[in-house]
Amino acid sequence: MAGDLRRSALVFASPGNVEVRQESTAAPSGDQVLVQTRYSAISAGTELMIYRGEAPNEMPADESLTALSGSLKFPLRYGYAAVGEVIGLGAKAPSDLEGRTVFAFQPHASHFLARPEELVPLPDELPLEAALFLPNMESAVNFLHDGAPVAGDRVVVFGQGVVGLLTTALLARMALSSLLTLDRYPIRREASQSIGAHQALDPSDADGLANVAGRADLAYELTGNPDALPQAIAATGYDGRVVVGSWYGTRRAELDLGGRFHRSRIKLLSSQVSSISPRLTGRWDKGRRLKFALQMIQQMQPSGLITHRYPFEKAAEAYALLAEHPEQTIQVILTYES
Repeated sequence: MAGDLRRSALVFASPGNVEVRQESTAAPSGDQVLVQTRYSAISAGTELMIYRGEAPNEMPADESLTALSGSLKFPLRYGYAAVGEVIGLGAKAPSDLEGRTVFAFQPHASHFLARPEELVPLPDELPLEAALFLPNMESAVNFLHDGAPVAGDRVVVFGQGVVGLLTTALLARMALSSLLTLDRYPIRREASQSIGAHQALDPSDADGLANVAGRADLAYELTGNPDALPQAIAATGYDGRVVVGSWYGTRRAELDLGGRFHRSRIKLLSSQVSSISPRLTGRWDKGRRLKFALQMIQQMQPSGLITHRYPFEKAAEAYALLAEHPEQTIQVILTYES
């Protein structure tokens, strides 16, 4: 395979504006492979923050993924959940990758180049749409590692978007005293209970929040909304842990740390999937964590969380839906013609 190829690529052009542009991409060389995308998943957290112009412009897009080098300054390409088929090989690429279906942490585009170590070959029996949940499942595994729930814990999860639901699904497999979740949208509360939450509440229900105040041994803040962090702290009891998995971008959380928090020995823990907790690095690395996340994907088959599918050329409509009507969505994906 030689010469330049044509592809379609999604570009965040400015706040509230995404475009699908036609551009050239080089043929694979060396150990590179060319992947034709079949599906990609839109992140309703980080991507929506970028879409709204709420991400810090000068911040690196990702410091651990080659495909996401550069900053978050407009215009930019972003996305980190693509599945497709290897359709071309560089001269030094492993021949057994030809025709394989793979997952990659890549921006939204019809085709992309990658090296073998940047790909996750997928089991033949795994539906490609299910594989799109791999990044969020890896985040969910990371949240459990950082929160370290133990048998009998009372756990509260704020936020039942995709990553919140997958975190709840993992927690539901443990011997907990209670597993309570909170989300504003009925569609997500229903999904939460269907995957194992003991109870799913609306956080605007003052009576419901009052019933959980100060009771949780472990709370997760996964809403992406800084206003939820004080609620998570309020729900946590003496010597409890609050795992902050949200990224707030340029927004700020206003906290009162001078009252009950000060005397309750509550621990605030940041959790981000780009690294491994230092206390686990003797036994865990990213490869092991990703492999386990894929195992959980195979067991749980989370494709039922997909609520909307948009052809890639209509990506702007998909982002507008997520931004304007989040109450209708859980996971929105983009589909690509063969």
